[in-house]
Amino acid sequence: MAFLILLFIVVVMSSNFIVKYSTKNRIFSSITTIPSADVALVLGTSRYTTKGYANLFFKYRIQAAVELYKTGKIKHIIVSGDNSLFEYNEPREMRRALVREGIPENAITLDYAGFRTLDSVVRCKEVFGQNHFIIISQEFHIARALFIAKKFKINAQQYSFKTNVREFFARTMAIFDLYVLNTQPKFLGNREEIVF
Repeated sequence: MAFLILLFIVVVMSSNFIVKYSTKNRIFSSITTIPSADVALVLGTSRYTTKGYANLFFKYRIQAAVELYKTGKIKHIIVSGDNSLFEYNEPREMRRALVREGIPENAITLDYAGFRTLDSVVRCKEVFGQNHFIIISQEFHIARALFIAKKFKINAQQYSFKTNVREFFARTMAIFDLYVLNTQPKFLGNREEIVF
């Protein structure tokens, strides 16, 4: 039993080290230093917390997308998230928030099948035809998304603005998804290239 616990700890710690250090040069927190790209991919999250408060993760991702667009760093925004329930639709809520901030609707594409980070990143390439894009999320999420992009030969960098316990274990799962289980997106769908 002690050996299994030790093995588990080693696997989790090693996974986090691999994911974090193999992507650290692709993470930017300054609008002035991040290279430009045609497209930004905003990873989905709920607009409100389970207690009904405004979700700051949602707020800051929207702010980052608006900042990149209005400074000319990007031309188009893909909002990718879960819409598995009629009353829960992350892409729709993100689009509404972006439009309220002055982003034109024709500069926003909705990806309704971004059920996991892996799905969002792979679909951005395979469905929407993008191989070079900026991924927008918080710091705790960034390294894993970039690690996935690297495995699928996607030239991505991240723009962020704390690693939590959930993400610590999610990085281990990313290693298993990519190198052990060969996990693919839940739903890939037809190709829908973005035209500027």
